[in-house]
Amino acid sequence: MSETLPEEPTPLSESEIVAARRAKLKRFRDELGFEPYGQREDGLVALADARARFSEEAHVAYESAAKEAKAAAAAGGAVAPVADGRAQVKIAGRVVQHRDMGKLVFLFLRDATGDLQVSVSKSAVSAQAFELAKHADYGDILVAEGPIGRTNKGEVCVWASAVSLGAKSLAAPPEKWHGLSDPELRYRRRYVDMYANPETAKVFAMRARIISRIRRFMDARGYLEVETPVLQPIAGGAAARPFTTHHNALDMQLFMRIAPELYLKRCLVGGMRKVYEINRNYRNEGIDRSHNPEFTAMEVYEAFGDYGTMMELTESLIHDLAVSMVEERRAAGLRVEEKGPNGGPVLPWGDLAIDYAKPFVRVKFEDLFRRGAGCEMRDFKAVRAKARELGLHHEAKLDDWLVVNEVFEECAEPLIDPCRPTFVTDYPSAVSPLTRPHRDDPTLCGRWDIFIGGMEVGPAYTELNDPDIQLAKFTEQLKGADDEESTFRTLDEDFIEALRVGMPPAGGLGIGIDRLVMLLTDSASIRDVILFPLLRSMSAGGGAGAEHGE
Repeated sequence: MSETLPEEPTPLSESEIVAARRAKLKRFRDELGFEPYGQREDGLVALADARARFSEEAHVAYESAAKEAKAAAAAGGAVAPVADGRAQVKIAGRVVQHRDMGKLVFLFLRDATGDLQVSVSKSAVSAQAFELAKHADYGDILVAEGPIGRTNKGEVCVWASAVSLGAKSLAAPPEKWHGLSDPELRYRRRYVDMYANPETAKVFAMRARIISRIRRFMDARGYLEVETPVLQPIAGGAAARPFTTHHNALDMQLFMRIAPELYLKRCLVGGMRKVYEINRNYRNEGIDRSHNPEFTAMEVYEAFGDYGTMMELTESLIHDLAVSMVEERRAAGLRVEEKGPNGGPVLPWGDLAIDYAKPFVRVKFEDLFRRGAGCEMRDFKAVRAKARELGLHHEAKLDDWLVVNEVFEECAEPLIDPCRPTFVTDYPSAVSPLTRPHRDDPTLCGRWDIFIGGMEVGPAYTELNDPDIQLAKFTEQLKGADDEESTFRTLDEDFIEALRVGMPPAGGLGIGIDRLVMLLTDSASIRDVILFPLLRSMSAGGGAGAEHGE
């Protein structure tokens, strides 16, 4: 006679899970007397700090004293209280593991600093607290206090003397508690992603530290951090399509900032010598691996500097950030290369190992164009032929220099070594309307772009401060705008007036903070380093994977 195997239990549906959790919430409140959504808790310590307070010496001493007391009691002697020299802690975290052993319940709690076991013995806590621990669900937030010790198997834990409820989780947890794996769900439910996938929370903690280091670096260099308007009457400072809004009280159309450039330059006119702003910008354009409509950038301006000033600043800043990230990876126990072949810090980014040794690579736009396109960039006939060969069929509608720029992007940019930060210098003036032309060759200008890992991380300029040339360039730019662009592009007459007041010669810089964080934290997508990236609405169908470029 063959043995009949027991059937696997049928998994609960999400609605059944939610119903069961609501029933527990009612029981915790009505029968056990717990407030399901907690209260103020003073004296909480982070889980990592609690773990660090463990003392093997204190734990062994306590266990020895407890055994002696137990032996004395068994022999009929007087029972004296056992001295407990272990550190007492009070912690809070979300339940990520749960094991019921009858009279002993093991819980693993998680917070932003890591995981820690809580051991709940029926004999050590109140009956209500033990019932709470016994029936806690994955995702519940619990508060526990007691001595920090370890189990017989050597696991550091809190031996709970009290357990209470911080918040009852009513939602179904990620399947089998393996964390969210689908990128769409991770971006949409970031609040779940951060505790289900601890690496996510670590990336955003690193992002915060990177931005703090940038501020310290800039402040130490004597730059003053300022704030400029997000709502602007004119979309200026960059060639990008803005988001529009309307101010009811003033009955005027406004644009969300696409760049702070023109306002920061006004600061130079007003007498500030060195200014910077870490700001949110908004551009009504496509979404892909390195673009998000809402992004963070830093812009910097220094009176009496130029694009060379900005090059030294950028090289030193990024190098210093890379050094600090190597140290951070080493402290976290992650593999690091002590030094690259050029003697500098090396950080992984996907399959790449990027060497941030100084000096960074420098190459002229014209030289790189020649190598990539196989012709001179000033030979417009040959350049247009190359554009047609590349399938850029709209080249006939473009100005010669715009065709040069498009061919450069297709043929020359791929030649840049993604493993070495590279400054591409001396762009054509025609594609840089806010940049001062070179005196010896006005067709070129004082501009560079820095490329790392195959991405453009930011440009810098020797700023144009001649009001007449700037007015001519703005006017020329407006003439080249199509009907759609002309609806939001307007000549910023106040900025021209500011230049007429007099702006000192200056260097200016823009760095994409999100892209820099991607590189420094080994994150593949810009949406991995933005807490709540913009996604297509669920009602519209599709999601993160349906966005442009994915």
